[in-house]
Amino acid sequence: MTTTDPLITLTQDLIRIPSPSAGEEPIVTFIRETMENLGYDEIFVDEVGSVTGSIFGKRAGLNLLLDCHIDTVGVDNPDSWHVDPFGATLHEGRIYGRGAADMKGAAAAMIRAVARFKEIHGDDFAGSVSVSCTVCEECFEGYAARSIAERTHADVVIIGEASELNLKRGQRGRAEITLTTYGSSCHSSSPASGTNAIEAMSRILPEILSLPVPSCPILGQGILVATDIISNPYPGRSVIPDRCTVTFDRRLLVGESQEAVLAPLEAVIASCPSVKASVGFTTGRMESYTGHPIEALRYFGAWLMDDDHPVVRQSLEALNTHGIPATLSHYRFCTNASCYAASLGIPTIGFGPGSEEMAHTANEYITVEELETAYHGYLILIETLLSKADSSAMMGS
Repeated sequence: MTTTDPLITLTQDLIRIPSPSAGEEPIVTFIRETMENLGYDEIFVDEVGSVTGSIFGKRAGLNLLLDCHIDTVGVDNPDSWHVDPFGATLHEGRIYGRGAADMKGAAAAMIRAVARFKEIHGDDFAGSVSVSCTVCEECFEGYAARSIAERTHADVVIIGEASELNLKRGQRGRAEITLTTYGSSCHSSSPASGTNAIEAMSRILPEILSLPVPSCPILGQGILVATDIISNPYPGRSVIPDRCTVTFDRRLLVGESQEAVLAPLEAVIASCPSVKASVGFTTGRMESYTGHPIEALRYFGAWLMDDDHPVVRQSLEALNTHGIPATLSHYRFCTNASCYAASLGIPTIGFGPGSEEMAHTANEYITVEELETAYHGYLILIETLLSKADSSAMMGS
């Protein structure tokens, strides 16, 4: 491959457009123009700002959705990069840049694979194929995905998060939990005149951190990790704090309800009546670049497909038959499938170029070899999933 290869060029073009969460408008404009030039039948930008391109067959069939997010985390440590984070440098078979693996390489491969499928088949196929390029995923996994699933009537979803070209059939979810203890402020020279919220927190926090965690033989443990602690007022200069808040990251397993996740923490609080405290899920708020308000609990569910589900089995067989030695695995991080699979129950698999370890790191890169293989893999998966005559069996209904 050379830099004139359209797949490499598109990947580089996407990397060169900075697209932090809520700042994706320039890349959405570029993707929309790219899809128009590639002959997509329909291109739609929704109220949140995600862009979706679709092609339609002349016969009824499976509605297949290929999903990627186009927002990235920022570059907080530019001095740690040995290349321009937005230069999309091609060196020794690697394309470097923010979002290369997470996940602009997959976006380029998906966009071009669907265009190639249309070039080969025209409208002589059953069903539809859509590519969704979602916004704000780094902050709200799955929020922007819901309206896309509804608009495209998605029956099966392929997410392109980095999988090292293996087939992912599940992930833990995640929840952000806040625990707050309450006291009463007073001057720190007379601490007995008040109630120190930090001391109250110190009585229940060790018990919470020592709670047993649930586990799944495939996805692992539903861990609870403290990620932040702060008191109020802050800084507390000669003042006893009246509030202390700890934030936890809780990794979720399939089947866990919100009530079940909070119950052990609530039991610890109840066992210590001298401590006034509350616990709950964090609510996140932001605006997308369109000005659309986003407000939701930071609670993103887990999902796991059976190994013998038709989508999993047939996809794995097709990749291996065509020379891509994929194995079954699962994601360690959270993805848009928290909406598609966990919330909406749509059969979902993950397949993408790049390594999970590359996400959010300095000197992020994707190899040209994996990029090209992913492109061919998407073509294989589209052909396989659309060609199945019994779509009801494919969807597991």
